[in-house]
Amino acid sequence: MRIVVAGGTGFLGQALVDSLAADGHAVTILTRRAPTTRDRVRMVTWTPNGSAGAWASEISGADAVVNLAGESIGGKRWTAQQKRRILDSRLDATRSLVAAIAGAASAPSLLLSGSAVGYYGPQGDEIITEDSPAGGDFLADVCAQWEAAAQAAAHDRTRVVRMRTGLVLERDGGALPQMLPPFWFGAGGPVGSGRQYWPWIHRKDWIALARWVLQTPGVAGAVNATAPNPVTNTDFARALGKALHRPSFMPAPGFALRIILGEMADGLLLSGQRAIPRRAEQGGFTFTYRRVDEALGAIFGP
Repeated sequence: MRIVVAGGTGFLGQALVDSLAADGHAVTILTRRAPTTRDRVRMVTWTPNGSAGAWASEISGADAVVNLAGESIGGKRWTAQQKRRILDSRLDATRSLVAAIAGAASAPSLLLSGSAVGYYGPQGDEIITEDSPAGGDFLADVCAQWEAAAQAAAHDRTRVVRMRTGLVLERDGGALPQMLPPFWFGAGGPVGSGRQYWPWIHRKDWIALARWVLQTPGVAGAVNATAPNPVTNTDFARALGKALHRPSFMPAPGFALRIILGEMADGLLLSGQRAIPRRAEQGGFTFTYRRVDEALGAIFGP
């Protein structure tokens, strides 16, 4: 297959690109960096400004486009300016790809576009599937607009899959490394009440799920990229402490996190969704890591 990946140099994108290239697929990464080439991977400079540019020629004739581009959600405090940047970076990149697909002489058969379980907003302990409605907070609004922009590419020649990703676990990136310092110092534990659900997925399963979408023509619409067994934050902390052989009973008070992180504390840490991957499992996808203790044990084990 010939696959174009926007956001192919990040924590998820680079791992997906490496996996695809290792299996012989030709991959083009759309990047703001200078163009380079390595085995089966080309980097092409683009400017995601909401419209197609010279780079759009890469879209025509591609089998699939994967859209993972956007400002980091947790990289900076959520000022009004940063929230605008988080939203605009996703909308501009997605609209650019949709415009390129619309103008392609030979359109790709798939647009696999990123999203997040934040789409559902805080949902307590209610079980959430792909059919659950959108929430009403900042992240839910970002995801809803992001998905709507991607869905504009849907056509009888192009299917659109919106992949709602949970907390992706691996030791070399994402949120997990930022959680480790308190545990190493014996001060790890739940955050806030600890009762909020954290929908998680091992990165290997995320990559396998993305590849399953690429190879399964019948899949369209929303897909929850989460393991089948979401856990409360208390259970997550307990499993992480066990994997690290460190204590996990020292809570981080919600009010302190709000002082430090502001609105981001509630959006990312103190609330959550009990999201399950109903569509993937009904479609026959098999997870390698179904339980969080298995996933963390594999990451930190010998």
